[in-house]
Amino acid sequence: MKILVTDDSSGWIEYHVNALRQILPAGCEIDTAKSAKEGLDKITLNIDSPYDVIFTDMQMESDFLPMYAGEWFVKQIKTYKEYNNSRIIIISAAPNIKRIAEKYNVEYLPKPMCQLRENYSKLFE
Repeated sequence: MKILVTDDSSGWIEYHVNALRQILPAGCEIDTAKSAKEGLDKITLNIDSPYDVIFTDMQMESDFLPMYAGEWFVKQIKTYKEYNNSRIIIISAAPNIKRIAEKYNVEYLPKPMCQLRENYSKLFE
């Protein structure tokens, strides 16, 4: 399994990576990006071997206002047919996270709920 974690906070990236490593089998590849733009670079660089799961924060760089950077990133991912079978999971404390997830037909974990490790386990049952 190949996973991309995108968040502008190195602390949250570390948290997500550690939580995923605890529940996923050894050998899973976890890559990281520190912005929506870097995330887009990573998905295009890996187009021949797409990520199976992409986690993204919503509130990152402000370049895309009034849209969240993470929402812009999800829209970009959805333009690549190679990522049609990838799971996209948005993570945010934004109050409208559920509406955004429904709009783009993706999954979501609200912060701070993502701090509960059992929520990660449920994603991979």
